[in-house]
Amino acid sequence: MNIDYTVTALMFPAIPLLMAVYSNRFHSLSILIRQLHDEHVYEKHIPPEWQKQFINLNSRINLLRWTIMFAAFGFLFNMLTVFALYLDRVFVARVIFGSCCLSMIISIIFFIREIQISTNALRLHMSDMDVDLN
Repeated sequence: MNIDYTVTALMFPAIPLLMAVYSNRFHSLSILIRQLHDEHVYEKHIPPEWQKQFINLNSRINLLRWTIMFAAFGFLFNMLTVFALYLDRVFVARVIFGSCCLSMIISIIFFIREIQISTNALRLHMSDMDVDLN
């Protein structure tokens, strides 16, 4: 495969878009955690599923941290690919670009897992409602 600036340019729109999605997700999660914290500390409201929610939120925070970190590495590797091409180091650029793609794949896998956990969180949140959905 020939690698040039156009190959690395393919990643430039995708990476910031993914990082914006991840950051919005993290921001929403932090708002939820702050609301739960205020309910627990100030209003002394402790829902029956508190322990499960805490475990769930902790898992989601960790997954989002790894998701964002691997996306950031993907962006860094993409920039290093451009730099290696600038220095006319094509083999090095190929290896670094492969690392960029691998980082983004790992990031997306972590994000998919976080979505699964957040879906379970919504089910957990709805568990105290007496509604037959079948």
